[in-house]
Amino acid sequence: QVQLVESGGGLVQPGGSLRLSCAASGSIFSIYAMGWYRRAPGAQRELVAAPTSGGSTNYADSVKGRFTISRDNAKNTVYLQMNSLKPEDTAVYYCNARVPGSPYSYWGQGTQVTVSS
Repeated sequence: QVQLVESGGGLVQPGGSLRLSCAASGSIFSIYAMGWYRRAPGAQRELVAAPTSGGSTNYADSVKGRFTISRDNAKNTVYLQMNSLKPEDTAVYYCNARVPGSPYSYWGQGTQVTVSS
């Protein structure tokens, strides 16, 4: 089992940037496919960015060209760089770790991102 802790959220003005981090512990980080999801107020949780089985990255259409997911296996951390933020990006952002080809999937507690002037 893996434990996930997100950080880096906060209040930012439209057009600003934030970098979210998700630190993993308790298991071998490199075996997990790591992704980011978000839940806006009154909405269901949705994919932001996650790796595909083919090795590419799937981004939500609404964040393409603005958000970038990356990982550092040496630090057991996955990042989400968010640029050109918009008010509609306001949500709780969740880190997800899953073992490809298995039902095992783990979630962090979430970090709030608020984009407002």
